[in-house]
Amino acid sequence: MIKMLTLAAISPLAQQTAPATGAPAQGGMMMILFWGLFLGAMWFLLIAPQRKKQKEQQKMITALAAGDEVLLTGGIYGEITSVRPDRLIVRIGDNTKVEVEKSFIHTVVRKSGQAAGEKK
Repeated sequence: MIKMLTLAAISPLAQQTAPATGAPAQGGMMMILFWGLFLGAMWFLLIAPQRKKQKEQQKMITALAAGDEVLLTGGIYGEITSVRPDRLIVRIGDNTKVEVEKSFIHTVVRKSGQAAGEKK
């Protein structure tokens, strides 16, 4: 009697078939698609804007000229008095000039020949 009840309980489980062989391959493809979309989203959200900002910074640095008023990364305002291939001479006070690397220029406050209140 117990054997019959056990067989009756197990019989429906034994009749179930294993999943088709295509299911694991579909799951793998979905995972690859997910990671591809994830990496693509990270590219457009993080890497592409950073590269654009780098290009703009490089363009600004190459356009620097004597007479431009700049803001250094340390928060110091000054006026470029001389441009050298690898660095700039910046006047930060009446008789104070410093040499800074070009990459330490944060922004150009005013281009040479531009009035103080005039916008770019």
